[in-house]
Amino acid sequence: MTEKRANQYRQLGLTIAYYRKLRGLTQLQLAEYTNLSRTHISNLEAPNMPTSISLEKLFDISDILEVPIGKLFEFRE
Repeated sequence: MTEKRANQYRQLGLTIAYYRKLRGLTQLQLAEYTNLSRTHISNLEAPNMPTSISLEKLFDISDILEVPIGKLFEFRE
């Protein structure tokens, strides 16, 4: 994996964590709502653990967080 791609995974995870916290959800709650493990959510949000996720689950996360899917890709520099 290139450094650029690893950075994009990191930014995606941090953005998901931001919106999850904004909605007042725990990692466990988000995991339950999306039928993922809490560990997978934790790895997804962890800055040093580039973790892949399917588009289906990404759309599920977007729906649960009530955030348009495009917002998850508006990375802060």
